[in-house]
Amino acid sequence: MTMMNRRALGGCLAVVALVALCTITLAAQKKVRIIQTNSAGDNVHLIDPATNKVVGVIEGIEVNHGAGASPDGSRIYVSNEADSMLDFVDVKTLKVTARVPLSGHPNNIAVGKDGRRVYVGIRDPEPGGVDVVDTASKKFVKTIPTQGAIHNPYVTPDGKYVVAGSISGETVNVIDAATEKPAWTLKMDLGVRPMTFATNADGSTKWIFVQMSGFNGFAVVDFATHKEVRRIKNPDLPPGKKTVPEGSDPSHGMQVTSDGKTLVVCSRLNNYLYFYSLPDLKALGGAELGGMGAGWVTLTPDGKTAYVANPVTNDVSVVDVKTMKETMRIPVGFVPKRNATALLQ
Repeated sequence: MTMMNRRALGGCLAVVALVALCTITLAAQKKVRIIQTNSAGDNVHLIDPATNKVVGVIEGIEVNHGAGASPDGSRIYVSNEADSMLDFVDVKTLKVTARVPLSGHPNNIAVGKDGRRVYVGIRDPEPGGVDVVDTASKKFVKTIPTQGAIHNPYVTPDGKYVVAGSISGETVNVIDAATEKPAWTLKMDLGVRPMTFATNADGSTKWIFVQMSGFNGFAVVDFATHKEVRRIKNPDLPPGKKTVPEGSDPSHGMQVTSDGKTLVVCSRLNNYLYFYSLPDLKALGGAELGGMGAGWVTLTPDGKTAYVANPVTNDVSVVDVKTMKETMRIPVGFVPKRNATALLQ
């Protein structure tokens, strides 16, 4: 190799190293935040998991429901039930910068992996479905039809599908994210509530975990065969413990840790956060919660800490995943329900 070629190669390697360093630096500069909506108020709270303190408040979104963030961390999206809008929030100012009219009354939302789309569950019986909002133009694009009105939409971990659950239709609706058309639908015997996913080694979706109306536990749906393969009831309470009947459903909210080894499941009825090992789904134990309502759960990116929204006591329980213990509660707004983890600028 000539001296000139060595210099050229050295220069190229230096550029590659600089790009990699810049990428790592930019990622490190993003801040982990727990976005907590408050369904009976007009504000959204941002929690810093490093300190477990509220470090920001978004004002002026009446009856806020679902929340998510753009992949670059510059925006927060919030479904606005009072005005049937999807609100765009600037992360720097925490001000609403745009409001996109939707086809009907919204519930929860999901942000596409590439950030180009936000998918909004429409709860109205007519038209129902999943609204698609383009984030660049800040415009409503279309409503994807589903079998029943939609409560919670999700994007699969590989970004290839949108999975939307219907309470009234008792259906799991799977939508192809590339074509934005229905792919397949599974009819359940109960209304479909929150969901989450387990993945195969290649990142594709293996299972959909499905919580259902009136059931204190969850179903396991095989993504490849489109069939329910198992149903698991949450553990019974220890002797001397009583159920906590506040809340609309016995089990509502679930997540899989980032390493794919643990499924965490809320039980409103038992007022516990339960832990199951993956892939064998063995019950590992649970964290008894001081807050009440156990309506939703999100995890830090490292999977070490869970944040459980407590709509009855207006706070968020902080749970250590390793020890399965509640470590503290963070006061937030009125009737906190949905929450999400985001990396923000």
